[in-house]
Amino acid sequence: MDDSRARRNVAVLVAAQAFLGSQITMIFVIGGLAGQQLSPNICLATLPISMIVFGSMTTAPWLSAAMQRFGRRTGFVLGALGGLIGAAICAYALSLENFWVFLFGSYLTGIYMSSQGFFRFAAADTASDAFRPKAISYVMAGGLISAVIGPQLVAFLTAGPDASVMRFLPVYLTAIMLNLLGMGLFLLLDIPRPPRPEADAPRGRTLGELLRTPRIAVAVICAMVSYALMNLVMTSTPLAVVGCGFAVADASNVVTGHVLAMFAPSFFTGHLIARFGVERIMGLGIAILAGAGLVALQGVALPNFFIALILLGLGWNFGFIGATTMLAGAHGPHERGRMQGLNDLLVFGGVTLASLASGGLMNCSGGDPVQGWAAVNLAMVPFLALAGGSLVWLVLHGRRARVA
Repeated sequence: MDDSRARRNVAVLVAAQAFLGSQITMIFVIGGLAGQQLSPNICLATLPISMIVFGSMTTAPWLSAAMQRFGRRTGFVLGALGGLIGAAICAYALSLENFWVFLFGSYLTGIYMSSQGFFRFAAADTASDAFRPKAISYVMAGGLISAVIGPQLVAFLTAGPDASVMRFLPVYLTAIMLNLLGMGLFLLLDIPRPPRPEADAPRGRTLGELLRTPRIAVAVICAMVSYALMNLVMTSTPLAVVGCGFAVADASNVVTGHVLAMFAPSFFTGHLIARFGVERIMGLGIAILAGAGLVALQGVALPNFFIALILLGLGWNFGFIGATTMLAGAHGPHERGRMQGLNDLLVFGGVTLASLASGGLMNCSGGDPVQGWAAVNLAMVPFLALAGGSLVWLVLHGRRARVA
């Protein structure tokens, strides 16, 4: 199969991931801090981030169906439009100092976040089986640039003596411009619209049958756990860093290191999956996430934050890209719209709960930021056990099937 079209689409999606995607890292750095100043209850500080993820979760099914019917380009433009309107409403909410309007704008921002989640699947649409894991990895690697642009823009735009919530206004104005840039990029995509099924065409497996498929079930579980735990810890990180006496710029630098670790390995994750197998790479990712929690529990010095968040990003990369690769190879093209939409509904449902729990654990589970930070990291344990256990079960199930 000639992958020239796939490589062109990957280049466009990498650029979109890099520039358009930087708005998410920007908003995740300041969302909790702005929420802390606007919220009537400090336990709700991270609710704006939860609303972004909730917006992504509730958008995924209908956006996936729209892409199945009208094509990827239409879905991605809708996502950028949602991000633009959401950023505009958040900017207006800051001027009003209104927490509830701010939450509504955050929800609309989730429409963009949902569309960005489909970049990785779009990279696989026109790729051969051999190029597919590499295509997914390259698109994820575009986040390297967003890792640098986003948090550093926050540090630059919020610098100064102003301590009011209005210091975050330039961040949302910048997000508006990034969404306008993204709409132009999507015009360059060359992904054919899926053919409409004939009346007598096979409908494929039902959603229940898909979820009972072992490889699909484990892929969904590991994607949920990898993404939710990454979000659980990352959402609390700016609150923990600032709460332990460091500056907003320090929090931005920690998040920069984290997002670099999320995407830098993507240049070789696909090659590792091709060489060692997707199950081993997913297992390694889960082990590294556990290591991140252990480092975080050792103390609240700035190096602890850096090392823990770098490990968190690396573990997410192996776990999430591995799960995406496993899922992409476990369903047919005619099942794509339903399965990918359901997958992101479940994944971002878990992420929504994690981001909401993050603020409660951080601000309301202990007497100070140190105890709250410890509670956040201890909460990872049962979910890591779930993901690791499901992966071990899949490997044993495959061995039994081969023997039989």
